[in-house]
Amino acid sequence: QVQLVESGGGLVQAGGSLRLSCAASGRIFSTYAMGWFRQAPGKEREFVAAISWAGGYTYYADSVKGRFTISRDYAKNTVYLQMNSLKPEDTAVYFCAAQQRGSGTYPRVRDKYDYWGQGTQVTVSS
Repeated sequence: QVQLVESGGGLVQAGGSLRLSCAASGRIFSTYAMGWFRQAPGKEREFVAAISWAGGYTYYADSVKGRFTISRDYAKNTVYLQMNSLKPEDTAVYFCAAQQRGSGTYPRVRDKYDYWGQGTQVTVSS
């Protein structure tokens, strides 16, 4: 089991920045990747960014590339999502997720993630 706790969401004006954190505990050693997804009202949960836990390889959705940066602190078992140049369309609940080893490597695929956090709200005002 892996437990995930997100923090750092809030209300920000367009053009502003926020940093989300995801603290992981439990069987971290069996994790292939950590990802961030988001879900806006009435929409499906979509991929935002991911990072391979061991190698630190990063993956981004086209909509956030160049504005968001995912990183991890190996010693703290924490993943971060630095969000800059925020837009109103970035408003959503942001979820942290963990994908375990053993079933291939699909950092962008929502259904391949095994554990999820409770989510944190990000609201960008125009």
